[in-house]
Amino acid sequence: MKNYEYELEFTVRDYELDTQGVVNNSVYQNYLEHARHEYLKHIGLNFNKLHENGTDAVVHKVELVYKRPLMGDDRFVVRMRAEQEGFVRFVFFQDIYKLPENELTLEGKVTAVFMTNGRPIRPPEEVQTAIQNSSS
Repeated sequence: MKNYEYELEFTVRDYELDTQGVVNNSVYQNYLEHARHEYLKHIGLNFNKLHENGTDAVVHKVELVYKRPLMGDDRFVVRMRAEQEGFVRFVFFQDIYKLPENELTLEGKVTAVFMTNGRPIRPPEEVQTAIQNSSS
């Protein structure tokens, strides 16, 4: 098992399925985004408050490896951790496991950059501190 700092449980809803009866590939990004926002709240940061203060966290790159499909009513958990990469990027490692089997369903890596007025910036000290403290 990988090292994770946070997890959030979900249940697949019927409207998230495609014609084949599995979760549509685009829905996984919604799961990951919701988990990232909840993770930020968990470590004392608020995505909306950051924006109000002039700082935006923007997704730069998304890498998803689909291992097994989720289907209607499946329970699953998004497990994650975040790491600073360089001066302006944070990488969110986010994996989805089907419950109760704890079966790896998706491996995700989401890279975000912090911006002010459309320009990349070094993340605010409060962000760096919160994420560093969450991993210790």
